[in-house]
Amino acid sequence: VSTQSTGALKGLKVIEMAGLAPSPFAGMLLADCGAEVIRIDQLKPILSTNVLARGKKSISVNLKKPGGVEIVKKLVHDADILLEPFRPGVMEKLGLGPDVLLKENKKLIYARLSGSSGINAEYGGTWPWER
Repeated sequence: VSTQSTGALKGLKVIEMAGLAPSPFAGMLLADCGAEVIRIDQLKPILSTNVLARGKKSISVNLKKPGGVEIVKKLVHDADILLEPFRPGVMEKLGLGPDVLLKENKKLIYARLSGSSGINAEYGGTWPWER
């Protein structure tokens, strides 16, 4: 697999916090179009065979340690986009919410793609017909 980007999004740097779709799918599409996508994985003892990892670089980081949080802040410093798939409040608890990361990089597009919405968003969201 070549690490050289080609395509319409060449030169765009995307940081993707690994998690459930839609964030990994969005990251894969951006990588397919030439963006440099760096996926931040949780520490895992086994290799991932995730098909949505196509075209991405990956680093495993312990986000519960201050050193791990600092690694993410350094990566975000010159990134264009951050893709975040967690429930509302998760990144804030880690010290990586938009209020913190936008201080690191004022041009950062902070994309929260949790799929959580509705009256119970903090629990994963609700569908409109469940109200």
